[in-house]
Amino acid sequence: MKITTKQIAITGILLAICIVSQFFKNLSVFITGPIINACLIIAVLTAGFACGIILSIITPVTAFIITGSPVMSAVPALIPLVMLGNVVLVVFVWLFYKKISNNINKDVRLCLGMVVGSVIKAVVMGLTISLWLLPTFLPQPMQEKMLPALQAQFSTVQLITALIGSALAFVIWIPLRKYLSATDDGSGRKDNQDSDSKVI
Repeated sequence: MKITTKQIAITGILLAICIVSQFFKNLSVFITGPIINACLIIAVLTAGFACGIILSIITPVTAFIITGSPVMSAVPALIPLVMLGNVVLVVFVWLFYKKISNNINKDVRLCLGMVVGSVIKAVVMGLTISLWLLPTFLPQPMQEKMLPALQAQFSTVQLITALIGSALAFVIWIPLRKYLSATDDGSGRKDNQDSDSKVI
């Protein structure tokens, strides 16, 4: 699958937004989390499935670099599992929006994809991180102090931030879709005019 310059540019802009938001992670996960989830969804809608996957994989790495999380340092396997959770959201948004029957309104399909993706993302991360990885591999001193909070962070909090991010993405997508459609139409008309002038 060929990725165009436009897709690379959009993905780069969204990655930059994610990185900026990650500087606020220590202030509140309810700032960073929704913004990153919204960017993942917008990436799928504007730049395509592959770019959504790429962003899903890069953002946990940048989060670790920026915040220097002691939990991720103690349990590095957290990073690929967070990637997996992001990919789950991207896959379900893409499936519902692009692959489900056209008989269903696109906005309805998008909302369903975001809700289902958010729920399954939280379930996957809850099962793999909260119920398995952290109780098994987190050092005992950290378990005694942090385990309940971390388990909530990688399950319930993931659901909440994914749903907030979905709502944010939907609000952004409605006007953005119209803008992109108008831009594409304008480009198409210009191309046609240029072609006509060449023929003449």
